[in-house]
Amino acid sequence: MITDHVLFIDGEAIVIDKPAGLPVDPPRDGALSLENHLQSLTFGFQRWPQAVHRLDRDTSGCLLLSRNPKAHKRFQRVFEAGLVTKRYLAVLDGIPDGESGLIDLALDKISSEAEGWRMIGSPKGKPSRTHWRLVRVIGAQSLVEFSPETGRTHQIRVHAAEALGAPVAGDPVYGRKGPHGMLLHAAALTVPREGKPDVTAEAPLPERFVAAGFGPVPTAEPAPETSDG
Repeated sequence: MITDHVLFIDGEAIVIDKPAGLPVDPPRDGALSLENHLQSLTFGFQRWPQAVHRLDRDTSGCLLLSRNPKAHKRFQRVFEAGLVTKRYLAVLDGIPDGESGLIDLALDKISSEAEGWRMIGSPKGKPSRTHWRLVRVIGAQSLVEFSPETGRTHQIRVHAAEALGAPVAGDPVYGRKGPHGMLLHAAALTVPREGKPDVTAEAPLPERFVAAGFGPVPTAEPAPETSDG
């Protein structure tokens, strides 16, 4: 049930932990989308909630929904002003150089009849900036935290592949498919509101990350007690 995925709710906003594989908008292939679940997310309101932003179909995690038109417009303005704080976690096929940094790589959309459309780094594109931090390395893969300043289509996926030289694991467009799907997760979201507490939510690490070997860091076992006599 999508109602089990609610992370935050009040009179203006709902944040859900969107499952991977669920598109926000109805896809051309006729598969179910978030739209098919909106009626169950009314929680006593007559209006259906509306997605304020987008996550890719195979990306999981924090997605903000507005509960009325006025709130929707206010949230959109906050997103457009770049005031929203977003934190993503991704497993990359490869290990970036360094421990952290800022990717400043403009993105542009290209398309061909053979391959369809995709985003690429290009001076002609729209400005795109992403902060990153290396969290963990296991074998030839790494867990990286991303904090985007801008919200371009496929931004983290392209920045990982082109700027860091390590695509998101399981990314069928910019990397290669994997057994656990695409390992990109919107882990946290903070949306400021004037005169009200921020909308804040954190989405737990999905099982597919755990299955890929990147589960939560285990807590250190306490040292055994010793006795002198």
